[in-house]
Amino acid sequence: MQSTPSSGHDRLLIVDFGSQVTQLIARRLRELNVYCEIHPYQNVTEESLRALSPRAIILSGGPDSVTREGSPRAPQALFEMGLPVFGICYGQQVMMEQLGGRVEGGHHAEYGRAHVTPADGHSLDGIFAGLFAESGREQVWMSHGDRVTALAPGFEVVATSPNAPYAMIVDEARKFYAVQFHPEVHHTPNGKVMLENFVRMAGFTGDWTMAAYKDEAIRKIREQVGDRKVICGLSGGVDSSVAAVLIHEAIGDQLTCVFVDHGLLRLNEADEVVSMFRDNYNIPLIHADESDLFLGELEGVSDPEEKRKTIGRLFIDVFQKHADRIDGAEFLAQGTLYPDVIESVSFSGGPSVTIKSHHNVGGLPEKMGLKLVEPLRELFKDEVRALGRELGLPDSFIGRHPFPGPGLAIRCPGEITRDKLEILRKADAVYIDQIRKHGLYDEIWQAFVAILPVRTVGVMGDGRTYDYACALRAVTSVDGMTADYFPFTHDFLGETATRIINEVKGINRVTYDITSKPPGTIEWE
Repeated sequence: MQSTPSSGHDRLLIVDFGSQVTQLIARRLRELNVYCEIHPYQNVTEESLRALSPRAIILSGGPDSVTREGSPRAPQALFEMGLPVFGICYGQQVMMEQLGGRVEGGHHAEYGRAHVTPADGHSLDGIFAGLFAESGREQVWMSHGDRVTALAPGFEVVATSPNAPYAMIVDEARKFYAVQFHPEVHHTPNGKVMLENFVRMAGFTGDWTMAAYKDEAIRKIREQVGDRKVICGLSGGVDSSVAAVLIHEAIGDQLTCVFVDHGLLRLNEADEVVSMFRDNYNIPLIHADESDLFLGELEGVSDPEEKRKTIGRLFIDVFQKHADRIDGAEFLAQGTLYPDVIESVSFSGGPSVTIKSHHNVGGLPEKMGLKLVEPLRELFKDEVRALGRELGLPDSFIGRHPFPGPGLAIRCPGEITRDKLEILRKADAVYIDQIRKHGLYDEIWQAFVAILPVRTVGVMGDGRTYDYACALRAVTSVDGMTADYFPFTHDFLGETATRIINEVKGINRVTYDITSKPPGTIEWE
């Protein structure tokens, strides 16, 4: 039973049982140019399977135990469709429980790095081809409390680990495969080999490319919008920028962008955004300089949540004021990404729960009565950047670090003043210049300066100073959900601190934040 999604590509269905790393499965598959979708297990029924019509299925890991009454299951029809199925961790246990094997709980835990070794007498082919070639064993990442203790009829053991006698199993006749570990995480170095073998065996041709996606998205936008008008809230970030250029390529001057300048942007950022979109792309653009309004409302506000709410409320009011002047606008464009779509679905069942609100434009569609255009909602961040390159956006722009919707407000703990913002902008510009000069910008997920709500005594020249301290922040990350601090050399930090103190009047002390996420967050507020 096979058909294609609206994009014209074969679909791989990932049934999500609640693993914290299910998104990584999708990311790995997208890297192989395979179109895939994640659906919570409770939404996958026999009827929905027929509608989705996938070419292959992956069952994800999950935190539950199949030995618990009422624990998650896959629809039995899933195993009767004649499709290749790959079970991962909890997904393996679900397969065994539903197909006639046995799973036992308690005293079988295995967490972290482990090694699996081949079982005697089993050939390593199919999705396990190419494994065990170097040392005769494979490093994998385990995270399980239960384990399979008896195989379902038709299955054979391929490899074992010290606490998982059926770490890798296969039923070649039905093209069913399962592993107790997580091949999607980087701690399983050859996990990608298994996934690549699986999709090739399932018949995927690897035709999910951003060049093809661009053409399909342009066609869909034209079909959806027709001859009507679209407005786009342009933040200057990668997502909204790529969405705007893509939509403009589809419908031209039917698109108008509204760029709300809240006075909390980085040095020269407003000029750069306006120049790129108005001059280089000739996209109709309203530059709404509302910095006096925002900074006036934020005066005396020091609570982080109140700052965010104030900025969000004013953004909606300002955007609507300018958008109302565009006659005939029926659509609002948003840079919604696939992780936003996934995170807006409640795993636990019941009503959907929104985990993440889209920055800058939250609440606008309902308030303005507009229909949404979301051309990036099938894409991950790295795919958006690849699409941006297909559209001709410069690497210097699409490779920019993420920047929060509230801007510098949340990099200025305590009360916000124009003087502190000016100091912060200059310090941040020096820091980023240093990172670029040392060739480190593309190695870092996000880097910025926070100005601290304390003054410290210093000595400059033979005189006493009493100026602000600042903190440098730089992290590495894949998706922003977890992050580690970047290991700058002491020479780099010393050189950067000297430049900031010499070049930025108002700062006399520089610190480096070495907190990971968790327990900290990337931003300071």
